[in-house]
Formats: sequence, structure tokens, C-alpha cells
Amino acid sequence: MINVSEQSAQPAPRSLIVTLYGAYGRFVPGPVPVAELIRLLAAVGVDAPSVRSSVSRLKRRGLLVPARTAQGAAGYELSDQARQLLQDGDRRVYATEPPADEGWVLAVFSVPESERNKRHVLRSRLAGLGFGTAAPGVWIAPARLYEETAHTLQRLGLDPYVDFFRGEHLGFTPTAEAVARWWDLAAVAALHEAFLDRHAHVLRAWEQRGDTPPEEAYRDYLLALDSWRHLPYADPGLPARLLPEDWPGVRSAAVFRGLHERLRDAGAVFAGVAEA
Repeated sequence: MINVSEQSAQPAPRSLIVTLYGAYGRFVPGPVPVAELIRLLAAVGVDAPSVRSSVSRLKRRGLLVPARTAQGAAGYELSDQARQLLQDGDRRVYATEPPADEGWVLAVFSVPESERNKRHVLRSRLAGLGFGTAAPGVWIAPARLYEETAHTLQRLGLDPYVDFFRGEHLGFTPTAEAVARWWDLAAVAALHEAFLDRHAHVLRAWEQRGDTPPEEAYRDYLLALDSWRHLPYADPGLPARLLPEDWPGVRSAAVFRGLHERLRDAGAVFAGVAEA
């Protein structure tokens, strides 16, 4: 179930660290020094003990790898797994055009009762990737999500339990009505509204300014990206013809693009990244 209050709460330090690496850290040659992580997270209100504990958790999850910089300082770089996750997510997070209507991908799975714990993991991963439930054991998503989903399930060792099919919806229920059963569109819309409540006024304020100070740009961009990057997973990006009128996802995407175009490069200066 999508929890709107969690999506709109104060950003978690672990999430902000992942966002930082996605926006800037992965473009740094070599590991990011711990002292630099502390400096960059302090700019968005995270204290040093929280940075250190969050980094430790991300290391245990296999997302960050300890390494020394060329100068011998302790630091962390992304694992290969984490780089793949970020690359897969780029197509969603930084999309500049409305999604094309390319049909559907179906994920049909069967997990033996002796391994029912994997059934729960499989369901939660498919939901987290944006799949809706068409029927018990049958999950559906826009066809463009297949490749990322395959990468994810292979990485988790869940691919032996799943078959994928590509196709179109033929009826009997009109597709727009069926989509409203497969996804909780009201909950997804509420997430977009929460993003707009937090960040639309930030964009308006920047549009009225002529300057773009790097630290302010970095702070506002990182917070917006941290909020935004979860949304393209809660919202699978359905064709406009299947969505309610005045879908708030159109407006929230425009706000994020506006902040991205205005702030990202200036923020890179504060983050110490020459080219990102």
C-alpha cells in the first residue's frame, strides 16, 4: 500500500545519501571521502552521526563499498549493483517526454509453498517497480518496464519463478476502467499532490531570481530529487488516455524538470563535480 504520509515526511538520511550519489557522487573519480559526505549532507540538515550510521547500513546492504581516495582518505564508492540500480532508474527519474503507449508486460509467477517467503519478496518488488495486480499471481505494467524488472529479479535470484509476456488488453472491461482496478490511482495522485505542495513554490521562487548560488541550488535540488525519484516507481507512467482528467503527475513532472534544469548544474559546483 502506498503511504502518502511517509512520502511527504522529512527525508531519511539513507535516502538522501543514495540521492546524492545518484545526482553527483557517481560522477566523482574514485570514492567520495567521508568528510565530503558529511559536508554535503550537512547542507540538507543531516548531522555527522546520522551520515556515518546511514553509510554503515548502506554498506551492509551492498550498495556502498569502502575505499581509499588517491590521497589516502577513507571514503565510499558505489557497488556495481548500486550503479546498475541508478542506471535503470535514470530512464524513469529523468524522463523528459510523456511515456509512449507501447502495450503491456505481464509477470506471471508461481512460488512453491516451501519457499513462500520468496513469494512475499516477489510481490513487494513487483509493486515497488510499478506493477499493478491484474489477477492473483498475474501482475501488469507498461511494457517499457520489462528490462529494469528483469535486471531486478535476476539480481535477487527470483527470475526462476517468473514468466514474462508482452501483449495488449482486449476487454471485456474498457481498459481505463481496468487500470483503475489494477492500480490505486487516487493514492498515486495524492503522492503527486504532496510533491507539488513541497516543491512547486520552490520552483516559483527560483523563477523570480536572477542568481543561482551553488549551495542553495544544491540544497533545493537534492531535496526535490529525493522526493521525486520515488514517484516514477509508485506511478508506472500510464498513457494519458487511461488516466483521470487533470492528472497531477503532469504538473509534478513539469515542476521537477524545471528544478532540474535550473539547479542541477549549479548544485554540481557546490558538490565539487566538474561534469555530471
